[in-house]
Amino acid sequence: MSISFEPDKKTYIQSHITMAALFMAAGMAILWVMGNPYLWTGAIGGLAAVAIRGWYLMDEALAEGWTLDATGLRGPGGRNVPITQIEKLRRIGSAVQVVTRSGDKHLIKYVADTDAVIATIDAARR
Repeated sequence: MSISFEPDKKTYIQSHITMAALFMAAGMAILWVMGNPYLWTGAIGGLAAVAIRGWYLMDEALAEGWTLDATGLRGPGGRNVPITQIEKLRRIGSAVQVVTRSGDKHLIKYVADTDAVIATIDAARR
């Protein structure tokens, strides 16, 4: 039996909206510190950068699912994390960070319910 953790499109878009807001504010702050009177251009630049990135990478990001089975986690690019090697699980925004005993770190990105993913993996570890 295996359980799949697939990226959620709505979560992907929401993450990019949050990221855009942060970059818009950062762009405006940088221009303000520099003394530029056209602060609004920082907002436009931040929004454009995140929107273009989000659009360009969406298909690739939404195809990166993970599968949990009795032996471990299998992810994109041939990643394999044995269940016995999982040391910690952390929520980072809309992602779950999997930390192994050797210190390797993997992200299960854009999941709709990070707490459920952590609970599922924790249950499999026990």
